[in-house]
Amino acid sequence: MSTKPQILSIESIARTRLFHVERMGLRFSNGVEVEYERLRSGSAGAVLVVPMQDADTVLLIREYQAGREAYELALPKGRIEKDEAVLDAANRELMEEVGFGARRLQHFKSVSLAPGSMTHMTHMVLAQDLYPQRCEGDEPEPLEVVPWSLSQLDQLLQRDDFTEGRSIAALFMVRDLLARQRAAC
Repeated sequence: MSTKPQILSIESIARTRLFHVERMGLRFSNGVEVEYERLRSGSAGAVLVVPMQDADTVLLIREYQAGREAYELALPKGRIEKDEAVLDAANRELMEEVGFGARRLQHFKSVSLAPGSMTHMTHMVLAQDLYPQRCEGDEPEPLEVVPWSLSQLDQLLQRDDFTEGRSIAALFMVRDLLARQRAAC
């Protein structure tokens, strides 16, 4: 295993409400010095929730995505608030965006978006045994909830409005996780 590079400097070069851009000076074990820029998350990370209405039906949301300038289907997600536990954040986001709470929550994976340039982590949570519960969120308009069968995941992948990589990865992981759980019973 390689030795981690030595951090020579870290300089803040831009800050917004959500992000902090830093320039890092590094020296690698072979003596090569480089500068990188990284996007530092301004929060404790995010949660992405896979809400299962039943053994095969996942609840997606349709939400406007400013980066793509389009409405997209995706899983509910959001920022973890300061001092908030991952499962509490997942259940809160589920109530805010989908209108359900979950009696069973299982953290199954944490993923990075672009580890070469971002510190952000997304914690993926499976939500089962749902019950109606709506909480006020920060969405600028009501979100459409779209039930989708995991057994038709291949058809979902063909849609032009389903492009979010974290949602795609989470659905494959949950499909496999649920199949393993059924096989173990």
